[in-house]
Amino acid sequence: MDLVYRPRRLRRSAPIRGIVRETELSPRQLIYPIFVTEGKSVREPIESMPGQFRLSTDEIIRECEDLYSLGVGAVNLFGFSKVKDEIATNAYDAKGLVQSAVRAIKSTVPEMCVQTDVALDPYTTHGHDGLVIGGEIANDVSVEVLCKMALSHAEAGADWVAPSDMMDGRIGAIRKALDVHGFSHVGILAYSAKYASCFYGPFRGALQSAPSGHKKTYQMDPANVREAMREIALDLEEGADVVMIKPALAYLDVINRVREAFDSPIAAYNVSGEYAMIVSAAEKGLIDRDLAMMEMLISIKRAGADMILTYFAKDAAAILRADFGSFK
Repeated sequence: MDLVYRPRRLRRSAPIRGIVRETELSPRQLIYPIFVTEGKSVREPIESMPGQFRLSTDEIIRECEDLYSLGVGAVNLFGFSKVKDEIATNAYDAKGLVQSAVRAIKSTVPEMCVQTDVALDPYTTHGHDGLVIGGEIANDVSVEVLCKMALSHAEAGADWVAPSDMMDGRIGAIRKALDVHGFSHVGILAYSAKYASCFYGPFRGALQSAPSGHKKTYQMDPANVREAMREIALDLEEGADVVMIKPALAYLDVINRVREAFDSPIAAYNVSGEYAMIVSAAEKGLIDRDLAMMEMLISIKRAGADMILTYFAKDAAAILRADFGSFK
C-alpha cells in the first residue's frame, strides 16, 4: 500500500492547530501610537482615522491604564502642536506636549514603556521632518535640533526615543548626546527603512502636518530593498537598539529580508493608511474588521517583525486576551 500523506490531519481541531502553529501574536508585542494634544478631558476624534483620537494628558493616562491591563506594555507618543514655526522651537520645549505626557504616564503607569517620536514635522510650518534652509532639507542642522528634542524626551523620562526623520547620521548623534548627558539607559528605536509612501496620508491629517512638496529626498524609494539593508546596517553601527521598517503591509518582503540578515530586534509600523483601508472596507460591509485586522497583524509577525506599532493594538489585545475563536 502506497503511503499517502494527509496534511489535513494537523488541522482537524483547535488544539491540534494550536500546537503546530508557527507564528504567535501577543499583546506584549504591540505598541500603540498616541496623539498628544493640549487641554483637559480632550478626546478629539480624528476625521482621517475613524476610531482614533487626539488625547489630552489626562485622557492618555486613562488610555495607558486600559492598555496595560490588556497586556500592551508600550506606547509611542506623537505631539499635535498647534504652535508651529520654521525652526520647530516647540519640538524640544521641556514643558511641551510630549514631554508633559511622558512625565504623567511614568508617574501613573511606571511600568509602561514610553516611546517618543523624534521628528520635526508636527512642529514646523512647512511640515518637513528636518529644517528647510535655502529650499533644501538641511541635514546636519536638523540633526542638531533632533538631538535637543531627543534629550528633552529623555529628561522627561522616556524609555525609548524613536527618530523617524531619516536624516543621515542622526542615530549616532542622538546616541552620543544621550550618553554624554547621562541617559545611556535610554534606548533608540530607529526608523531605519522609512519609505516615501502614500500610506501616511491619514496620519498627516491627524497631525495636520502635510508637507510643502514631497519627502523623497530623505525618505526611501519604495522600489529599493538593498538600500534598506544599508540603512539598517548604518543605524546599528551608530547605536540603534531596535530597527524599524515603515510601512509594514506593502513591505513584508523587506521585513523578511532584514529578519534573515540581522539578529537585532525588528519593529514594523502598521501605518495609518493600512489601518484606514480595513476600517473603511469594514464600514462598507466588504470585510470582517476583526478577522482582517488579526490576519494583517499575523502577516507582519510572520514576515519577521518582533514588535508592531499599530492603531489596532488595543482592539487586537482585547481579542487576544479573549482567545479569539477564529484563530483557535
